[in-house]
This record gives sequence, structure tokens and C-alpha cells, in this order.
Amino acid sequence: MKKVVIVGASSGIGLAAAEAFARGGISVGLAARNVEPLRALQAKFPGRVFFSKIDVSAPEAPRQLDDLIRRLGGMDLYFHVAGIGYRNPDLDPEKEVAIFETNTVGVVRCVSAAWQYFRHRGLSGRIAVISSVAGTKGIADLSAYSASKAAVSTWLDALRQLSNHLDAGISITDIRPGWIRTPLVLPDVKYPLEMSVEEVLPQILRAILHRKPVAIIDWRWNLLVGLWRLIPGCIWRNSYISIPLKEK
Repeated sequence: MKKVVIVGASSGIGLAAAEAFARGGISVGLAARNVEPLRALQAKFPGRVFFSKIDVSAPEAPRQLDDLIRRLGGMDLYFHVAGIGYRNPDLDPEKEVAIFETNTVGVVRCVSAAWQYFRHRGLSGRIAVISSVAGTKGIADLSAYSASKAAVSTWLDALRQLSNHLDAGISITDIRPGWIRTPLVLPDVKYPLEMSVEEVLPQILRAILHRKPVAIIDWRWNLLVGLWRLIPGCIWRNSYISIPLKEK
């Protein structure tokens, strides 16, 4: 693997992965709405880092992604990290739609473009997407966030089946982390089973390199998700978990 494209690389997992790949001698094409961290990384690894300003919720994102891949000189792995999340208990329609536009429609836009890049060239490429354990069941405080992540996981499962049917050789990795200390969470709150970016990054990179279909990060969340799925709907509907996230 010599060329990696990461969308959503301005902070958190995306930025850490970009630096890890660049430090390992891999050329990286980076995209985000905020390009200043990408510019700084380019200065740190001259000739190895390329970047573009891309908003995944915009219709022109696939065209901009194609241009970034061209400037990078190709792509072996597409890694989609871009996502937003916040509480919206009042169900403000614009806020709900904005989450779906980024977390679901944005994923579909860019992953579809990456898929077409590999298919049109007959390449057995890799596609990895950060979803979330929140997609296991609908969460009242995070209605759009949990549903948007569930939609992504289902869609990736379908793409995995499609790749097998077409004998395309494109691996699809759905990475489902629990709480990670990123800009999405409140800085002064300690979350249950919270993990740092430094803790989860090696697990994420191993999952991608080994072409794992699904990677729940970490093993504690893997156990918890298994139990979570067993909760009957009648019990889940009458439960309520307060999620300490910011409201946009």
C-alpha cells in the first residue's frame, strides 16, 4: 500500500492516521473543510502530503475527490472519517438533516466515487469508513447520529456483498468505535469506556491492513454491543440514556 486518501483528516482519528501513514513513507491525499492542519502536515512531510478543501455534504465532493486522487498519483486505500454529531432533543429539522447530510449522504457520495475509481481500473482496492457503535440501536438523545451510523453500516454490508458478487476484490471495512476523546465530545466530561486516539489508532490501522469486514473498537465495546443487541425492543423503547454531548 503506497497511496492513501483520507477524507475528514483535520483532527482526531483522521489527522492521526494521516501522520502515521506519512511517517511510514506512504503518500497521503487529505481532505477536510478546515485545511490548516493539513497544510501544517504537508510542511512536516514535504512531497508526501497533498490536500484539498472538501465538504462531503456538497454535491461537488466526488469531483473534488477525483482531482485529489489524480494529484496524489493514484489510490490504494480510501479512508472516510468525516462525521458530525450532537444532541438534538427538540428535533430541529435542519440539525437532523445536517447530520444525515454529512454522516450518511456524505459517505455515500465519496465512497461511491472511491468504488468507481477502483472498479474502472480493475483494482482490488480498500475502502474503510468510521461508523460507530451508536448505530447498534436508535438512541433518543442522538436520534439522527445513531440512525445515520446504522444506515452507513447497512450500506457497507451491501457493498461487501456487491464486491463479492462482482468478484471486484474491493475490501470494505466498517470501523465502529465507542467513545473516543475527539473534538466531538465535551472536553470536561469523562465518558464510559472512553479511549484516546492514540489507543485506538493501532487497532484501526490493523483492521484496515487485514481487510477486516467489521471492527468494533475496542474489545470491551465488542462485548457491550453483543449485550446491547439482545435488549428487547419493548425494554429499549421505555429506557432513556442521557448522552453528555454538545447541542450544536
